[in-house]
This record gives sequence, structure tokens and C-alpha cells, in this order.
Amino acid sequence: MNRLPGWMRTVRFRLTVTYSAVLIALSALMLGSVYFALSSMTDARELNAFPVKKMYKGSDGELHIKPGQTIEAAELSAVEAAVNYQTLQNLRDYSAIAIGVLFLVSLGTGWWLSGRALRPVRLITATAQEITATDLSRRISLTGPPDELRTLGDTVDGMLDRLEEAFIAQRQLVDDASHELRNPLAVIQANVDAVLAHDDTPPADRAQATAIVGRAIQRMTRLVEDLLASARRSSPAFVDADIDLAAIASEAAEEYTLLAEDRELQLVRRLAPGPIAAGDAQALRRAVDNLLSNAVRLARGGSELVLAVGSRGGWAWIAVRDEGPGIAEADADRVFDRFFRSGQRQPPATVPASTGASTGERRAGLGLAIVRQIVESHGGSVALHSELGVGSTFVLWLPERSLTDSTRRLPAPPPEDPLGPRS
Repeated sequence: MNRLPGWMRTVRFRLTVTYSAVLIALSALMLGSVYFALSSMTDARELNAFPVKKMYKGSDGELHIKPGQTIEAAELSAVEAAVNYQTLQNLRDYSAIAIGVLFLVSLGTGWWLSGRALRPVRLITATAQEITATDLSRRISLTGPPDELRTLGDTVDGMLDRLEEAFIAQRQLVDDASHELRNPLAVIQANVDAVLAHDDTPPADRAQATAIVGRAIQRMTRLVEDLLASARRSSPAFVDADIDLAAIASEAAEEYTLLAEDRELQLVRRLAPGPIAAGDAQALRRAVDNLLSNAVRLARGGSELVLAVGSRGGWAWIAVRDEGPGIAEADADRVFDRFFRSGQRQPPATVPASTGASTGERRAGLGLAIVRQIVESHGGSVALHSELGVGSTFVLWLPERSLTDSTRRLPAPPPEDPLGPRS
């Protein structure tokens, strides 16, 4: 097979040969059927002649035999059978010639038709060959009737769209993560070179530099943990399990109570027992931690934080409410994007120095993007209820597993804030 020329190993050649073979087989079957039908319906045989003496009519009107002269003669029925026989022979010969000519014509026609039929496939192949790991912008864009090949081309174009979006998102994530890691690394390097690497550094400067390096390491640690949480939830080996949301929220509240007290924040728990969801307990705990971390970081000193759990309409929910600067309506959806930054000015009191964040803009980092990814991977959604200058409420809606026969899940989570209006 490998010794054959390249064009003989193509699908186009196989289609051409198959088309020609089928056409010739059908033609031979039809002509053969006609031939055998005629041969069975007619009396066809070779002429069986016999010699007779040649005669002539004399002047007296009588027939006379010419001595020594003979001619071939046959019965009329034998002549008719001979004519039928010769006609069948001609039909057979001309049919064989016609089949040979038809075979040659069918080869050319089949080669042309298969080429036209496979033109979209060649276009798909050429486009695929031009695509590289760094350029997924090429599209097939087939035109013509909505047949199977058009559907194949559209399907490949759709796949390329999704791949391009995924690669762009991946590159953007790598770029953003690299940028986020570069800043704390630069802070660590600067403090090590300027303070910690010198033995004669005053204790006060050394303590301050150590605190700055510690905060930078915490930022990097949170970023790495967010990336690991995203990768873990996307793993195909993940198996869902029943999760007590009240227990998840209680553990998170215990961890952040001291952090809240350091900022003179009051962490209020409203944990209704009972709501059960299916999923990854560690991932959901990470989502709650990210919400509490943002709330502690942004809330006004001396204000109240609320962490609540409940269920409504067949949906379990975890809510975190703060009295921070709030989020503008225009940024309500974008705040869940990776490393989103808004130009909204925030009072210096809302961002403690220990975070290392700028007081001139809200920085989402990966936290809220990871929250949305985790919740959506559990079949739920994240809702934001916010008012500038008043505060924000983030709600994680999850399908509830602990449903009764009399309780049916609504098609979508309720749109209102489960904590109700602010007093």
C-alpha cells in the first residue's frame, strides 16, 4: 500500500474508483438483463444453409437447371433466426464497447465530482494546518447549502472559537498572575536587599521590613491557594459529597473572628441548621473564606459583618454582608472578573495597611473570580446586592439536597437579598 503513488492513497481516488465500479456494475447488469431477456424471447441461431442447383426460366416459360452451378439456400424461418442471432451479437459487442467508454468517462466524472464534494474537507485540512498553538484566529467559514459538510465546518469553527477563548483566558490568567506575583516579589527583594541583609540594621527597621515581607508572602500565598482551588475543582477525579453549609460557615467564622476583632469589626453569625448541598467542601470553604477576607479588608472599622446560612425555594445559600464602600452598579458584573480593578476611590480607613492594597482602587484579584467558578461548578450562582457608601451582600446560591416531598426547587435562585433590606 505504501508503494502506491500519493494520489492513489487519497479518499478522492477511492471515491472515484468506487463510483465508477458501481456505475459500471449497474450498467453491465442492465445491459446483461436486456441481452438475456431478448435471447430468451427470440429464436436466434446461426444460419443453416444448404446448396441447391441454380435454375433459370427459359423462353418457353419453364424452369431449367444450369449444369454445374449451385447456390446456398435456407428456409425463411432459419433466415429470421439468423437475423435475430446477428442482432444479438451486435448488441453484445456494442454493449461491451459502451461499457468500456462509460468506464473511462465515469472515472473522469467521478474524479471531478469527488473533488467538488471533498473541497470543504480540503479547506478544513488547510485551515487546520495553518493553525498554531499561538494563533487560533483562522476560521473555515464554509458557504453553500446547510449539508453535512457545512455542519462539520461550522462545528469545527465553533470548536476553534471555544479553544481560542480558553487559550486567551489562559494567557490572560498567566499574565495577570505573573503581574500579581511580581509586585510582592519585588517588595520582598527590596526589603531583603535594603534592610534584612545588613547586620547593622536597627531593630525597628528590621521589624518593619519583616512585617512587610510577611504581608507580601501572604498575598502570594492567597494567590497560589486560589489557583490551586480553581485547578482542583476542574479536576476530572473530583467526587461530590454532601456538605453541611452551616458547618462550613461556622468554621470560617471561627477563623476570621480574631481578624475581624483586630479591625474592631463585629462578626455576627446567623447559621440556620439544615441546608445541605453536594460538592467539594474544601472548595466551598475557600469561596466563603474569600468573601470573608474581602469583607474584613474593606469594611469600615467598628462596623458589623454578617455571615448567614439558610434555604429558600429549594436553594441553599450562604451570605456575607459588610458595611464597606459598596460597589457601583456598572461594576456589579465585572467585579467577578479575574484581577478586576475599578477606578472607584475608597477612603483610606477602608483599606488597612496590613493588606498592602492601594487605597485608590478596588482590587478583586482572583478571589471573587474563584468564588464564582466554584459556585457555578456546583450548579449554583453568585448574587451581589450592593449600594455605594452603604455596603455589599454576596450570596452563594447552591442546589439544596435536603428537599422534602412537599418542597420543589425553583428554576432559578430567588433574586432578592435573603438577608432582607438593611435597617
